[in-house]
Amino acid sequence: MTTSFVRSSQTFFTSESVTEGHPDKICDQISDAVLDKIIAEDPDARVACETATTTGLIIVMGEITTDVYVDIPTIAREVVRDVGYTRAKYGFDYETCGVMTSIKEQASEISEAVSHAMESRADSGVDLRSTTGAGDQGMMIGFACDETPELMPLPISLAHALTRQLSAARKDGTLPWLRPDGKSQVTIEYAHGKPVRVATVVISAQHDDAVSNTVIYEGIQNAVIDRVVPSHLMEQTEILINPSGRFTVGGPMGDAGLTGRKIIVDTYGGVARHGGGAFSGKDPTKVDRSAAYAARYVAKNIVAAGLAERCEIQVSYAIGVANPLSYYVETFGTGKLDDDRLIALIKEHFDLRPRAIIEDLDLMRPIYRQVAAYGHFGRPDLDLTWERTDKAEALRDAAGLHAATAD
Repeated sequence: MTTSFVRSSQTFFTSESVTEGHPDKICDQISDAVLDKIIAEDPDARVACETATTTGLIIVMGEITTDVYVDIPTIAREVVRDVGYTRAKYGFDYETCGVMTSIKEQASEISEAVSHAMESRADSGVDLRSTTGAGDQGMMIGFACDETPELMPLPISLAHALTRQLSAARKDGTLPWLRPDGKSQVTIEYAHGKPVRVATVVISAQHDDAVSNTVIYEGIQNAVIDRVVPSHLMEQTEILINPSGRFTVGGPMGDAGLTGRKIIVDTYGGVARHGGGAFSGKDPTKVDRSAAYAARYVAKNIVAAGLAERCEIQVSYAIGVANPLSYYVETFGTGKLDDDRLIALIKEHFDLRPRAIIEDLDLMRPIYRQVAAYGHFGRPDLDLTWERTDKAEALRDAAGLHAATAD
């Protein structure tokens, strides 16, 4: 049974994004930078790297099994430098902050379960793609919709675009008084399920103590909001810039940070459900990451194929088992096929066993730090395998939509 998407005459939905200088995002980037450095030299490594930060301190911890040596403190400092915390007056400095590490190997039982899946133990003649089990149990969600060219919900798409532009204006000197920490929030008004205008834009941006509120407001309005939000959507839009008044203390000095604490920012801005697992610092054998990427790939191709205007996919796994335990699809009343037929097409065109996902999406590469800020999905600035729509045509043909259109 398919549930209809809410299509009342007027609804509002809000999503947020944060800049790379947000404390939680610093941690995500450090964890993924460590992952990238390791799998660049050892693709078979098992990495579960967590980072925490507070005033003057970074702590990197987790379970890592590898034959290569990486200088974790240097990696952490490089990330902090690249983010922009380069002076002590910012409250955090890559040269003077402390870095502590606490790393142990992955538990042997988990390693064995991942390396030799239950299916391969039961049948020595099984397909090689059944020899890698899921690294954990859980359910992963993928989503796509036709609200934007990148097939993402408009609220999170605009929120990410605003934080990217906020950082760009800081780095290129357009707004030299900006500091690395910042947030955006966008509320979209929907009419009958379609976005019609931007109701509210909120920007909170860390800044130099000497700059006035008037300069901050006008600068962010002109150099960030006006350059990002389409003018035809700015109808009676409420704009709030640093609504708390001043934002001079930010980053790890203003708030502690932790890997995996921005999972809604990382995904669909709250529009879709979430399985609960974070991404950063995890190698692709962890289905929290790889299967969530694959589920997005499936949902995006279904929408790109015209099989639905909105599509949410859920896939579930058990540790050590290669084949997914369940599939669920929701098209919110927009599907051209019934759910059972869509699931059959998914099984026919997408192999969602962990090893197959890793191979088909080419995930065992150092590609993760680049998605640790500004979202893992809907990234037109990056060439991500899970964002491609290369299976849309085959899905359309298999669904018989070409023939239906011709008739």
